[in-house]
Amino acid sequence: MLKTAGIHHITAYVHDVQACVDFYAGLLGLRLVKQTVHFDAPEVGHFYFGNEAGHPGTLVSFLFRKDLPAGRLGGGQVGVIVYAVPEGGLLYWRQRLKKYDIPFMETRRFGKDYVRFTDEAGLLIDLVELEPGAAAGARGSGEGPIPERYAIQGIDGVLLFSRQPERTAEVLENSLGLAYKGSEEGLVRFEAHGPRGSRIDMNVEPMPAGSPGAGVVQHLAWRTPDASEQILWQEQLKEGGLDPTPAINMEYYKTVKFREPGGILFQVATDAPGFLRDETAGQLGRELMLPDRLEPDRTSIERNFPAFRVRELG
Repeated sequence: MLKTAGIHHITAYVHDVQACVDFYAGLLGLRLVKQTVHFDAPEVGHFYFGNEAGHPGTLVSFLFRKDLPAGRLGGGQVGVIVYAVPEGGLLYWRQRLKKYDIPFMETRRFGKDYVRFTDEAGLLIDLVELEPGAAAGARGSGEGPIPERYAIQGIDGVLLFSRQPERTAEVLENSLGLAYKGSEEGLVRFEAHGPRGSRIDMNVEPMPAGSPGAGVVQHLAWRTPDASEQILWQEQLKEGGLDPTPAINMEYYKTVKFREPGGILFQVATDAPGFLRDETAGQLGRELMLPDRLEPDRTSIERNFPAFRVRELG
């Protein structure tokens, strides 16, 4: 049985690019990894944030359209994105959130403390410390405002909101290879074997459906190393009663989409070729990058592309 190493990336909707960049690059210290567009709808901007090389397990991306209505959080969505910070780092982040007047609350689950707040569009975010003794990985941004010893280390996991949690649990275990780790206070936990994006929590009781829009997640993508293994994933998903799409070329990865019975849109995305295929590490996120087939339309795309800048918060 194939087993995913964990989360590859998470994609959400946004309607204010400058506010989004200020929040994820300016406040959280993530690297703007890629400026591009939705390849099937070039009028929609697509922005990726992650660590300095855009590694899987650190990536969140946002689909931008100015007239996008606000979404409604509910079943069939990723409810909360959880970022990992180094051991002892939560105090720093509480102080940073206070400094910039970002309201937050304290939560606790499965023996760990979490700091919860929302981004500028209302997307829920948790911060949690790495396990004691866990080695910190690559920082969020080589040029960011956060000291190395406190920098976000990537995605720790997510809290899923399912409309049919028992059936979603079956997919997590039997189709994706996650391991059941326990339950408490209305939540159940699963884990993948990878170092990032491995902890998956989910509601036990069914939740009413949410609706798409700004401030909610569109999909969660799981990791597979390459296109050869992705073909095997398609067969495994079909055997589990799911309906995966053919592989779709997203330039920086290939992806297979499927919607699980609880309503959440999942993908299985390849680690290769990665975000350095068309930019060097030092230049990531500096310019609008387009696939070859859209280059003839660059002038019209750039004319409609939102103006913004990466800036540290004052």
